[in-house]
Amino acid sequence: MEQRKKKIPQRQCLGCNEHKPKGELLRVVRSPEGEISLDFTGKKSGRGAYICRSLDCLKKARKSRRIDRNLDCTIPDEVYDRMETELSENE
Repeated sequence: MEQRKKKIPQRQCLGCNEHKPKGELLRVVRSPEGEISLDFTGKKSGRGAYICRSLDCLKKARKSRRIDRNLDCTIPDEVYDRMETELSENE
C-alpha cells in the first residue's frame, strides 16, 4: 500500500499575507475571558490569529488593525506594545 503524505495545515500571516505552515507562525490568541496574548506553543484555548515570528509582520498587522478584526475585538495599544516586547525577546 502507498504511504499517504501527511497534510501540513497552512495559515495566512496577517502581516505579510503569505501562507505558511502553521508551525512556522506565531498565534495571537483571545482567550474566552477576552485576554489577548501571544501563544508560542499553539495550545492555548481561544480564538487565534496568525502572524510570522517577526516584529515587522506584527507591526504591519497592528497598523492595519487586522488582528483586531480577526479576533473580533479592539486591542489596546499597551497590549500591542507588550506583544512587541515579548516577540523581540523570543526572536
